[in-house]
Amino acid sequence: MNRVLISAAHKSSGKTTVSIGLCAALKKRGIVVQPYKKGPDYIDPMWLSQASGRACRNLDFYLMDRDEVITSFVRNSAEFNLVEGNKGLYDGLALDGSNSNAALAKALDLPVVLVIDARGMTRGIAPLILGYQAFDTEINIAGVILNNLGGSRHESKLREVIAHYTDVPVIGAIQHDARLTIIERHLGLMPSNESQESIARIDALGAAIENQVDLDRLLTLTDKPSPMVQIGTPQGIKFSTSDTIKIGVAQDRAFGFYYADDMDALTAAGAEIVPFDTTRDKHLPQVDALFIGGGFPEVFAAELEANRSMRDDIKNAIDQGMPVYAECGGLMYLSRQITYKGNTHAMVGAIPGDVVMHLKPVGRGYVHLAEDAQHPWQQLPETGKNIKGHEFHYSSLENLPADSKFAYSVARGHGIDGKHDGYIKNNLLACYAHLRSVNSNPWATRFVTHIRRLKHEQKMTELQAAH
Repeated sequence: MNRVLISAAHKSSGKTTVSIGLCAALKKRGIVVQPYKKGPDYIDPMWLSQASGRACRNLDFYLMDRDEVITSFVRNSAEFNLVEGNKGLYDGLALDGSNSNAALAKALDLPVVLVIDARGMTRGIAPLILGYQAFDTEINIAGVILNNLGGSRHESKLREVIAHYTDVPVIGAIQHDARLTIIERHLGLMPSNESQESIARIDALGAAIENQVDLDRLLTLTDKPSPMVQIGTPQGIKFSTSDTIKIGVAQDRAFGFYYADDMDALTAAGAEIVPFDTTRDKHLPQVDALFIGGGFPEVFAAELEANRSMRDDIKNAIDQGMPVYAECGGLMYLSRQITYKGNTHAMVGAIPGDVVMHLKPVGRGYVHLAEDAQHPWQQLPETGKNIKGHEFHYSSLENLPADSKFAYSVARGHGIDGKHDGYIKNNLLACYAHLRSVNSNPWATRFVTHIRRLKHEQKMTELQAAH
């Protein structure tokens, strides 16, 4: 079993493109690669999933407890397990580093490969590496990959300096190549589900890594025995096929922000996932409920508006009481309209409010929500329990009626209006916050239970009417 944390001294060092390229290059060798991403993120995992051919898993100390992080890693592990860090190796919210990338490396016994943006660097690279080694001697910095090099002379100088002053091997040296960059947008890289060129870009990154990184050395340095830990069954209860609930999930260019573990939790709770395309499908599939996750509806607003029959189907379903859960981009799509770059497009209209895009983030980072009694799903064991999630949106939902109902009070973060999140209408719950289905907040199981209860109540009503 091979495992490694791909980290960096700071963000924007190129670790994502290196990680994508490593997944593609190793997969080409016939190695089964399992990618993971540290922290809350949707876009990088989409690229890593496509490059590896396996669903990327998110490992987040803030939203998951330590045992959940370890269990997710072990349960999904493969021949080669690649964890891409977020920001720098020692960066994290806690002063003691307990939720840092380094802490994750310790918890999972991960050798660390540092990706160093070496532009403009020569002798100064040595104290950088030495400082990262000395800061925490329990971290195994197994090697470095030099990125954005200025040519062969630059590479030779750096290799000589590193060999003279440190004991850290250089396992890769990547020359600067603008053709290998991935277009960025306000939330980071452009999602791979939008790009027609994503496969070609991944192939190019894989070829660059194959030619400029010593993959055999990487495999040797990252060869570790499998962690011996007990793991349980995935969160949720597996029901019989006859008890299956069908949930329509919007999966297309406009909506693609879903956690693989959450989708597993929905399935484990007895749900069958039925994908549908909000831009191309003319009508909703036959389902019991809907889940519309995050994405970039503002970018595809014209296409979403043009698909009037789909918008009408969704609005009618919500008006008739279908259980629907929407997060961020899904909330935006369910509003009356979206205004972006001077253009306004009609949306579903189930939420009586209007979305306006802004140049700067409105809500960004981890959020704490207190669940209110009017939450439509079955209550958590502790009323008002603090729920952790995250948000990252450049939009605001405006002109909501004064008597609007909400499922959450916001203790940290912005939500819909700085005080509330989770707009409620009939059996619709729409949030700006993204939730993780974890032990402390098993939202996927609660949602499926809610759907099942409503379906049972409907059957009982129909039986009574028949008699």
